[in-house]
Amino acid sequence: MKFGKKLGGRVLFPVALGVAASVTGMALFSQGAAAATTPGSSNSSSTNSVTYGGTSGAGKAPITYLKLDPSTIALGKTLFVENCSSCHGDTAAGTSRAPNLQGLGAATIDFWISTGRMPLADPTVQATEKPSRFTRAQELAIDAYVSSLAPGGPAIPQVNLGAASLSAGQGLFSTNCAACHTITGVGDALAGGVYAPSLYPATTTQIAEAVRTGPGNMPRFGTGNLSTQQVADIVKYVKYLQHPNNAGGIGLGHVGPVTEGFVGILIGLGSLMIAGYWIGGRAR
Repeated sequence: MKFGKKLGGRVLFPVALGVAASVTGMALFSQGAAAATTPGSSNSSSTNSVTYGGTSGAGKAPITYLKLDPSTIALGKTLFVENCSSCHGDTAAGTSRAPNLQGLGAATIDFWISTGRMPLADPTVQATEKPSRFTRAQELAIDAYVSSLAPGGPAIPQVNLGAASLSAGQGLFSTNCAACHTITGVGDALAGGVYAPSLYPATTTQIAEAVRTGPGNMPRFGTGNLSTQQVADIVKYVKYLQHPNNAGGIGLGHVGPVTEGFVGILIGLGSLMIAGYWIGGRAR
């Protein structure tokens, strides 16, 4: 009788650990599966109809361009002089502190101010994304003013994700973007103390603007490199990354095998070590 109780006590704790691990695994799987049904997640049976916050309608052009209102130019000039002229000059011609903005196009200006990267307090450091200090109407007014100073550059894109392909976007992103932003879009450190930022906060318009204008150290992909259809495909894939289908469990930050291995070691191997230590201690 005593032997039976002793033996039962020895195996009780490892069995309890195993049950706890199984319950935890089921919970994580259920959480990931539930995430697949949340708004913005992908459904493989209808990938070409998911909008992810973009313009819907598979029968329309993949990208159209916003026509700015000329009547807002005066407001845009006032806002530009108040917030940007100390570095770029009143006519955006540039100074010793900042480059010339004339002829860069509305998309270039819109990306920098809509992401909060400009105005920049210290022009010697890499600009970081933060909340814009302007309303959307004010941003478009500044875009209208600067783009009115000289022709050239891309206009502000409006992406129709209903006409884009998720699978094609994944292939294009893997070839052209993943080397810096990683395949999951979380960003990564680069040489010289700079980094490729996370793509998770970006809107559909900002992603397309970045592809076409090449902000910072990013290369600029013109129409000779990527067609408008291909840009829309990339944007759709990036929007999917912001709400991925984690059907196999939780995403763990979507940074790949590093965190997965850490969790495996911490929970799996850690549980085995604790169980072995407990069994060995009971046997002495």
